[in-house]
Amino acid sequence: MTKEVSLKKSISWMQGSAMTIGAVLGAGILVLPAIAAGMAGPASLISWLLMGLLSLPMIIVIGMMSSRFPDSGGLATYVREAFGNAASQITGLLMLTAMPFGMPVTALIGANYLGSVFGLSQGAVHGAATFLVLIAIALNYRGIELSGRTQVVVVASILFILTFAVLSAMPNINGLAFIPFLPHGWLPVGEAMSLIFFAFMGWEMIGNLAEEFKNPQKDLPISLAISVIVINLLYLAVAYVTVGTNVYQSESPLTAMIILVSYRWGDIAGMLVAVLGFIACYCPLHTFIAGFSRLVYAQARDGNLPAYFGRLHPRFQTPHRALLTFAPIYLLILFLSYAFSWDLKPLINLPSANFLAVYILGMSASSRILQGKLGKSLSIMSTFLSLTIFLFSGWFILYPIFISLIVLYQKHWQQGQVRENC
Repeated sequence: MTKEVSLKKSISWMQGSAMTIGAVLGAGILVLPAIAAGMAGPASLISWLLMGLLSLPMIIVIGMMSSRFPDSGGLATYVREAFGNAASQITGLLMLTAMPFGMPVTALIGANYLGSVFGLSQGAVHGAATFLVLIAIALNYRGIELSGRTQVVVVASILFILTFAVLSAMPNINGLAFIPFLPHGWLPVGEAMSLIFFAFMGWEMIGNLAEEFKNPQKDLPISLAISVIVINLLYLAVAYVTVGTNVYQSESPLTAMIILVSYRWGDIAGMLVAVLGFIACYCPLHTFIAGFSRLVYAQARDGNLPAYFGRLHPRFQTPHRALLTFAPIYLLILFLSYAFSWDLKPLINLPSANFLAVYILGMSASSRILQGKLGKSLSIMSTFLSLTIFLFSGWFILYPIFISLIVLYQKHWQQGQVRENC
C-alpha cells in the first residue's frame, strides 16, 4: 500500500516572519516610492500612511483565518467555506492569473537595478530576471525548510542595507521639497494608493503556507505581527527620504534607491545597493512561488484543477508538478517583455487589480465565518476598503471581472450539460 505524502510541517515563527517580510518587501520598496511621488508629489506620503493603516484590519483577519484554517488553499479555502466551490474557484483563478505578470515583473525590477549600474543590455537584464525565477523554483522544489532558512539570511541582509540607505539620505533632506504638499490635488493620492497596493501584496501568502507551520495557531500571528511593524516602518522611512531629497524627480525614478545612497557614499555604495535591489526582488518572488504552488496543489486536491497537480514529490514533499508548470509560463512572459519592450507599470497594475478582487472575496468570506464582533467588524471594514481601492484601478478592473465571468460561464455550461444528460 502506497503511503500518502503530505506537506511537511517545518516552518517556525522566525522563518514565517522572514518569508512574510520577503513576500511583501522587495520590488515595491525599490521603485514605488518614487513612482507614487511622481504621481501625487509629497502627498504620496499620505498614500503610504493610509495604505499601511488600511492594511492592518486585513492582516489581522488573515491571521485569524489562517490560524483557524491552516490549509494550503489560503484565501480560496476561506471563500469556499463561506460561499461555496464556485466562488472559491474564482478566487483561486484570480490569484493564478495574476501570477504570470506579478512574478516576472518582480524579477525584472531587480534585474533593472543591476542593469542601470552595470550598463547591461535589455537582453542581459531579462536574462538576470530569468535566473531569479529559476533559482526560486529550484529552491522551492527542494522543500520549504531549505527555502525558509535561505529567506531568513536574505531578509536580514536586506533590512540592514535598507536601514543604512535611509540613514545615509537623511542629511540631504530639504524642507522645501515638501512644498507644495498637494501639487496635483487629492485624486492622485487615491490613484497612488491603488498603485502602491502592489507593495502591500503578499500577506495572503502566509495563508497558503499555513499548513506547513509547526504550530500555526501560535506562530502565524507572531509572524504577521513582526512583519507588519517592520514593513510599515521601512516603507514610510523610504517614502519620506525619497520625497525629502527630491530623488523621485531624477531621470530614472526606478533606480531612486541607488541615487539616494550615492549622494553620500558615492558610486561604489550605489553599486552595492544595485546588487541589493536584485537580491531584494528575489524575496517576494521566492515566497509567492511557494504560495502559488501550494494554491495549485490545494485547488487540484479540491477538484477545481486537474488531479495531476494534486500530487506531492515523494522525497521533498513539495507540489513539484505545479512548480515545473510555472517555469515555461514565466519564461514566456519574460520573452514577450523583451521582444515588445513592455512598460512595467501596467504589469504592476494587472496583478494588483486581481489581488484587490481576491481580498474583497476573502474579507467578505471572513465576515461570514468569524463569530466575534472584532473579527466581523475588521472583515467588513477590510471588504469596504478593498472595494474602495479597487475602484481606483481604472481600466485594469476589467481583467479580474473578465476572469470571474469565464468561471461563471464555465459553471453555467457544466450545469447545462448535466441537465441535458439527465
